[in-house]
Amino acid sequence: MNNYSRDYFITVKNGLDHMVVTDRNGKVLSHDDGLETWADKSEELKNKRGIFFFCGNGASATMAEHLSHDCFQNADFLTETCSETSHITAISNDISYEDVFSYRIGKMLGEKDMLITISSSGNSPNIIKAIHTARELGVFIVTLSGKKEDNQSRRLGDVNFYVPLDTYGLVESAHAVLLHCWLDMYLDKYKGGRH
Repeated sequence: MNNYSRDYFITVKNGLDHMVVTDRNGKVLSHDDGLETWADKSEELKNKRGIFFFCGNGASATMAEHLSHDCFQNADFLTETCSETSHITAISNDISYEDVFSYRIGKMLGEKDMLITISSSGNSPNIIKAIHTARELGVFIVTLSGKKEDNQSRRLGDVNFYVPLDTYGLVESAHAVLLHCWLDMYLDKYKGGRH
């Protein structure tokens, strides 16, 4: 177990260093260009009083809730998640778990809104359905994914961030850094700095 922590931290850093960012047409963007596109679109939609809808499963659900709150409190975004127990259980029971995000997206979002999906595998059926529903409504979509290079969600967003790491803990750690990097870039560029 010598150097375990050092090697772990290096692995996460290498995953972020080798992250692949693409646009809706599959064009590869630099990390900064991808993040700035995301930050600039966030400012545009915030000024239209758009909703920033975050979704994920498991640990990614907690990240969605965390960033939803941080964006609401620090960036003055109008944010939404599907974290309510009654919503999750009712939609899962009455319709299907695959619809747990898309059902709400279909009733709430439109062209002035943004969907941010957080999925380590990039293949969760409810995340894929959420993306397709949002696309039909003209929502701006940002995807965060990892694990397999051919995962479904990494080619479906307007901006896609794929982290080439192969375990859930590593991908989740990288996604947390990436989400905070985007928010801090936004705060530095549009709100006078982070705190």
